[in-house]
Amino acid sequence: MPRQIPPEGVPMEPVCHSLPAGTVLWRCHEERFGAGEFNPNVAHEFFKGSRFDPTEKDPYPYLYAALDPVTALSEVLLRSVEFGDDGVRLIPWAQASRYVLSAVRTTAELSLVDLTTAEGLAAVWQDDWLIDTEEYAGTRYWVRVIRERCAGVQGLWWTSKRCRPRPALQLFQDRCPGAPLDPRPRECLRLASADDLRTVNRLLAPLRAVVPAPQD
Repeated sequence: MPRQIPPEGVPMEPVCHSLPAGTVLWRCHEERFGAGEFNPNVAHEFFKGSRFDPTEKDPYPYLYAALDPVTALSEVLLRSVEFGDDGVRLIPWAQASRYVLSAVRTTAELSLVDLTTAEGLAAVWQDDWLIDTEEYAGTRYWVRVIRERCAGVQGLWWTSKRCRPRPALQLFQDRCPGAPLDPRPRECLRLASADDLRTVNRLLAPLRAVVPAPQD
């Protein structure tokens, strides 16, 4: 629902998804961040950034994650990547090599705004525009509205646009308990590593996507 002003004086009553303690989450993140480290950087209000990034009008550390490694990879690496003449999507190694695929485990139960159903979207006065549009200035604004109206929620839960129907999520660090994530250091793949990249490409193969290894 682009160009809609949120109602004033009406309580927002979100549908919430409970993420249990002990849930394994997968992240595809820049190597400069640790597996369980939240991103402290805010996006520009109107340009670049990702769908639900915070802005200077409501800054907070955040992270994106998924319940499986393929969705985590897809959400980061398959944005605007077209299929080639051979029916395969080529992800530039120079882009992918900055990332690490890591697993973490939640240490506490977390309450996330559920945006995976029509009912959940309607509860925050939205429809599938919120999770599908590429007008990120609007979606970032709407997350700010959700946070303003729903003080108890700790993140968002929605259907991945690039790996349907699997869920993706975002956590708000300022709403989570201390150290909400326990890194699992053995569950880590560096996309700059040739061995790890082969594993990543096996994960991406069913989606007809590949990161070509650099030429010697």
